[in-house]
Amino acid sequence: MQNAALRLKTLAEQLMGAALPVRIRAWDGSEAGPPGAPTLVVRNRRALRHLLWKPGELGLARAWVAGDLDVDGDLYEVLDRMAEFIWERGEDARNVRQSLRDPRVRAAVRSLVALSAPFLPPSPPPEEMRRHGRLHLHTKGSDRQAISHHYDVGNDFYELVLGPSMVYSCAYWESPGSTLEDAQRDKLELISRKLALKPGMRLLDVGCGWGSMAIHAAREHGVSVVGVTLSQEQATYARKRIAEEGLTDRIEIRVQDYRDVRDGPYDAISSIGMAEHVGSTRYLEYAHDLHALLKPGGRLLNHQIARRPQEDESAYTVDEFIDAYVFPDGELAPVGATVDLLERAGFEVRDVEAIREHYALTLRGWVANLEANWTEGQRLTSPGRARVWRLYMAASALAFERNRIGVNQVLAIKTPESGASGMPLRARDWRS
Repeated sequence: MQNAALRLKTLAEQLMGAALPVRIRAWDGSEAGPPGAPTLVVRNRRALRHLLWKPGELGLARAWVAGDLDVDGDLYEVLDRMAEFIWERGEDARNVRQSLRDPRVRAAVRSLVALSAPFLPPSPPPEEMRRHGRLHLHTKGSDRQAISHHYDVGNDFYELVLGPSMVYSCAYWESPGSTLEDAQRDKLELISRKLALKPGMRLLDVGCGWGSMAIHAAREHGVSVVGVTLSQEQATYARKRIAEEGLTDRIEIRVQDYRDVRDGPYDAISSIGMAEHVGSTRYLEYAHDLHALLKPGGRLLNHQIARRPQEDESAYTVDEFIDAYVFPDGELAPVGATVDLLERAGFEVRDVEAIREHYALTLRGWVANLEANWTEGQRLTSPGRARVWRLYMAASALAFERNRIGVNQVLAIKTPESGASGMPLRARDWRS
């Protein structure tokens, strides 16, 4: 097939009604598009079949994960340009099918089908989460399966991406010159100060990951910690780290659902990057459970990604790529909805700190780690999984930078009936 790139460029512009902002290089070696622009590489016709059988974001994701679609140039620039071309014009690619009444669009689709031959449905990449319907979200069993899909992909791979801190949540840059490790340590210390941790206190770390918060709190603040996770791989890794630190007498790591924790009261609870897994139907239950586990006057630090509110909240849908490949069954909520549900559960919300820009810096650091060790990263997990992580982290960095999503630390207190919150008059000092 001669000059497949020009045909692809022409068809894409016919379907979307706009000029393609990137170059295309096709499987036959041909190229078309703006000179000097970053290049979208269509390695073979199977990429087209992924898109035709699953139009929109999921089809693009499948082609990327399978290695049929690639980028030559700056990945961030390609993602930014393609987001404007497809989504930000108000014409989500998933709705292209609604345009099929237009004869020109139908003709373009027929040409795309001919170009993609043989027109057989390609199998989804093995990295895609397989599920049978979504009727029973956020049961203990479905949550365990979703967490395992995301976190049980190899501790060595996460070490490569996250670095020595092994903290998989937004870091906190105290100064522009901080390293990723500095910023993660400062984040853990900020949370410890907001919770007013002191020797002898009991901390529950919900969704404890690889044990970094538990270790920091026990080592630096002298508290006793119970950490819970649904990931067996995380628990094994955390326990090994804790033993190496000589902190086994102060930290217990459990493979346990937060709904099954019954040994309160705790003086403080940290929930860092975990509440996104809870789901809207369970969030009030989550808030009630944590409230019940705290002693009167105890503090909760809820560190959670948030999305922008929609005019019609019932129209919210989960991102297809993230749901299929990254965080199955994860849901984002506006920060106002989170605050409302925490207060309905009995908490007094005392502080909300938005740290959106910090997550963009964090994600760019993780992408840099992965790209600098690309061959090793593929070996430690799989080529497809490494491609998933590179795409989702780069796209997420841009989403935080463009204010499409944010992240917030919400400090809430189980204020006793007396009304004595125990908070300093100048709350942002965090040292009283």
